[in-house]
Amino acid sequence: MRALKAHVENGRIVIDEPTNLPEGAELAVVIAEGGDQLDDEEREQLHSSIERGIADMREGREKGLDEFIDELDSEP
Repeated sequence: MRALKAHVENGRIVIDEPTNLPEGAELAVVIAEGGDQLDDEEREQLHSSIERGIADMREGREKGLDEFIDELDSEP
């Protein structure tokens, strides 16, 4: 399932992008709540961590999940 972005216009839900859904298709609409509940400091920490991870990946400093778990298992 993929999410579609939409808005309300004159009390109707209008999809903001083209779709190939069949005529008469039923949709479940879920109201997006106010974000991720992070405060500004937590959001900054998250963004910094993501940026470090991307930089590590670009520099070849990543490892597979199995290797990471093996390292965790071998720590005292």
